[in-house]
This record gives sequence, structure tokens and C-alpha cells, in this order.
Amino acid sequence: MATTSDIRNGLCIRYNHDIYKVVEFLHVKPGKGPAFVRTKLKSVTSGKVIDNTFSAGHKLDDVRVETHKFQYLYPEGDLYHFMNVEDYNQITLNVNALDNPGLLKEGEVVTVLINSEDNMPLSVDMPASVVLEVTATEPGVKGNTATNATKPATVETGATVNVPLFINEGDKIKVETDKGTYKERVKE
Repeated sequence: MATTSDIRNGLCIRYNHDIYKVVEFLHVKPGKGPAFVRTKLKSVTSGKVIDNTFSAGHKLDDVRVETHKFQYLYPEGDLYHFMNVEDYNQITLNVNALDNPGLLKEGEVVTVLINSEDNMPLSVDMPASVVLEVTATEPGVKGNTATNATKPATVETGATVNVPLFINEGDKIKVETDKGTYKERVKE
């Protein structure tokens, strides 16, 4: 059993007859009244995100998980295929288990959380940022900017990311995987 003081990003808990992963949390101590923890929980089975508030000291039923490194192989419809880098066993995960599947590049090594009770994969933790090549973007027009002007760009995985006007086709950019936002241009 865990309490609200154990809540952190990535923690898996049993709640409402399902397993949820903590995506965001905020510990709030108002000037008047008891403390509480505001959380954003993502279901590992359906991918649905819910907001929930736990009062301070609330008991949580945490799920014991193991982490393993897997290499992303290829997509097949709503299924994504991964290979364990230690024993080369392959697993298939539904798109709901991934936080941002559009930024997943073939060959990328990710961390997969596996329920240690029944060896079922729960979710995929991607690296903090990935380097992707821009495959298509409109040229930036000089003069129509005020501040922080951006334009949409399609990257090699097919995802669309808003980038600054100076980014051209063929440039490599670093993208934050948790929000799917542009971070910086990468020079070779």
C-alpha cells in the first residue's frame, strides 16, 4: 500500500477496477483546510485520461512494476511491435499504451513498464527527447512575424510539430516527447 506522499510521475496504481499511471500531480496545501493531491491519471488499458483529487494521507493500491529496455521495431495498424534488448523476445502493444506514438522512430530504445504479478506490459516510457528529421515544411515568409512565429512541419515519423520559421526541410530537430513540442535544431 502506498499513500499520497508516494505519488510521483510514472507511478502505477489500481483505481476504480483499472490500472492507472500517474501522468501529472500537484501537492496543494491551502491556507485553510486539509492538504490534498491533484492528479491526472491515464488508464493503461484504454488510454483514457481522468483528473482526480486525493486527500492527504489517502491509501493507494500501488502496482508492483518492473522496467525493461525494449527496441521499437515497426507499427501494424493499432499495434506496435517491440523487442527486448536482453533476451530478444518480442511483444506487441496497443497504441493506448504509448504516450506519444507519432514521435516513435524505428530502432528507438524505450523503457516498458511490466506488471510483475502477471507479466503484462502496462505502458511505455519514451526518452525525454528524440532527434527527428523534417521531411516537409513551408518556407518561412520574412516580415509577417511579431514574436515567436511558428509553422507546422512534418517529421520523418509522420507527426506534425510546430517549429520556428528558420527550420527547413532536411534539418534535424530535437522534440520533447512528453508534450510533442520543438526544443532545438540539431547540428551534425
